[in-house]
Amino acid sequence: MARRSLPRILSNGTAQLVRSRELARTAADSATDVLHPLITVTRGLSRLASAGRRRWAETPKDKRGPLLFLAASVVLVVALVPYGPLLAVITLMAASAWQGRDRTPPPTTGPDESQTQRLQSLYEALVPYLSAPEDPAPLYAHGGEWEKAFVSHEFDDAGRLGQLLLRYPAYFPDGEPEARARIEHLLTAKSGRGREYHFAWDEEGNRLTVTVLAPLPTDIAAQRFVTAPGETVLGFTDPSEVQRTLPLGYGDEQRDVPPVVWRTGARSTEPHLLVLGRPGSGVSTLVRSIALQALQYGDVLVVEGGGTGEYMCLTGRDGVLAVECALAGALASLEWAANETERRLIALHRARQAGHPPPDDCRRPLWILLDRPSAFVHLASANGHQDPQALLQVPLRHGRAANVTVVIAEQLDSADALSEAVRQHTRARVVLGPALPDELTAALGAPPHTTPLAQVPPGRGYARLGHGPVLRLQVPATPDPYDDATSEVDREAVLALLPPRSEVVEQEVPLEAAVAES
Repeated sequence: MARRSLPRILSNGTAQLVRSRELARTAADSATDVLHPLITVTRGLSRLASAGRRRWAETPKDKRGPLLFLAASVVLVVALVPYGPLLAVITLMAASAWQGRDRTPPPTTGPDESQTQRLQSLYEALVPYLSAPEDPAPLYAHGGEWEKAFVSHEFDDAGRLGQLLLRYPAYFPDGEPEARARIEHLLTAKSGRGREYHFAWDEEGNRLTVTVLAPLPTDIAAQRFVTAPGETVLGFTDPSEVQRTLPLGYGDEQRDVPPVVWRTGARSTEPHLLVLGRPGSGVSTLVRSIALQALQYGDVLVVEGGGTGEYMCLTGRDGVLAVECALAGALASLEWAANETERRLIALHRARQAGHPPPDDCRRPLWILLDRPSAFVHLASANGHQDPQALLQVPLRHGRAANVTVVIAEQLDSADALSEAVRQHTRARVVLGPALPDELTAALGAPPHTTPLAQVPPGRGYARLGHGPVLRLQVPATPDPYDDATSEVDREAVLALLPPRSEVVEQEVPLEAAVAES
C-alpha cells in the first residue's frame, strides 16, 4: 500500500503562519510610520479638547456668558480677516502637533550619582596595583578619571555592579597567577561579596572582563538523564561553558540545562575520577548519583570506609556486586577487582590474537566506587594488612583497556593520605564544598576562573576533566532514601532509579538491620 503524503497545510503550515505574522507586523510598522503625523495631530486635538472641557468646567457659571461672547468675537474676527480661516487651521494644527508629541523622557545613558561613586571608588582602589611611578601617562592615577579605564559597565536592579570591562597597562604582569589573584580579590571585595565573579583576561588586548554569575540551580532532583552508554552526568554548570544541554523534568515542566558529562570506556582520556570535599558538601551524593547511572549498563562494587551506611540502599540490587563497610570485606572485594581486571585483560588479549570480538563478560563495564579509603589506612596498619589502595594499582593502570572504572571519594583534609597511584591515574577531578583558592589549585591542577564562596549549598563545587577548563558544578540531589531527613519527593525519586532486588534478597532490609549486619 503506497504511503500518502501529508497535506501541504500540515507540512509547512507553521512556516506559512510565521511568515504571515512577519508580513502583518511589517505592514503595521510601515503604516505606523506613514500615519505618524496624523496620529500625533489627532492625539494633540484630543488633548486640546480635554483641556478645553476642563477649562469650561472650572469657569464659574456667572462668567460663562462673557467667555462665550469673547470666543464668538474671536471667531468672527478670524472669519473676516483675509486668509484668517487658513491661518487659524494652520495654528490649530501646529498647536495639536505640539500637544500630541511624545513626552516620554529619554532613558538615562550614563550612571547615576551612586553608581558613579562606586566606579570612582573601584578605580581608586586599583591605582596601587595598576600604576607605576615611572609611567609618564598613567592610566590609573589618584584623582584620575575612571572613564578612561572602564570601557563598559552594567548594574543590576539592586544597584550593584553586574558586569565591568576595564583596561589595564601593558606592563602589568597578567601572566603571573599571584598578580591576577590580587586583582580578582580586590574586584570581588569592592564589587560586593557573596556573589561569584567570572574573570576573563585578554592578555593581547590588555583588558579584563568581570561578570557576575547567576547561581546554579539547586532544585535538580535525581532522574534518568538522556545520555549514551559510557557517559556519566556529574552535575550541571553555566550555559556559556559547554555546548550541550539535557532536557530535565520538573514535575510537569521541562528545562534544558547544560551538563558536565564525564566519558568513560576504552577511548576515554580520563577513565578514573577523584572526588574531594568536606563533610556535608555532597561527596556521597555525587558517588550515589554515579552509581545509579552506572547500574544502567554495568556492575557496581561499593566500598565505604566511613561506615555510615550511605550506600545501604544499593545492597542486594541487580548489578550491585557488593557493598562493603568492614576492612576484611573491603580487602577481599578490592583483591577480587584486581584479579577481575587481570582476567579481563588476558581474555581481551586472547580474543584479539584469535581475531575474535571481545567476550561478553568483558564488555559489561565494572565500576569500583571507593568512599573514604583513608579510613582503612590506620586499621590496616594496626592489623598487619596492606593498604587497600595498593590493590587499586591494577584497576587504575589497566582499567581503561579492561573496561573498569574507579571512582574514589575522599575528604579534602585527608587528601594527603591518598597513594601516588591514585593521584597519578585520577585525572578527572571534582572538588565540592567551600575551599580555599590554593586548595582548589592543588586538587584540580589549575585555578578556577571564578571566585569561590565561603558558604555554598550541598553539591556545589568545581570540576575539571583532564586538562580541560575548570567548570562550576552543581550535583543533582541524590540523598540516601533511608535517611529520615530526606524529603518524600527526593526519596521517591531515588527509589524509582534503583534496580529491582535480586532473587537472593526478597524483601527490603531496614537501615538499622543493614548497619547492624555490617
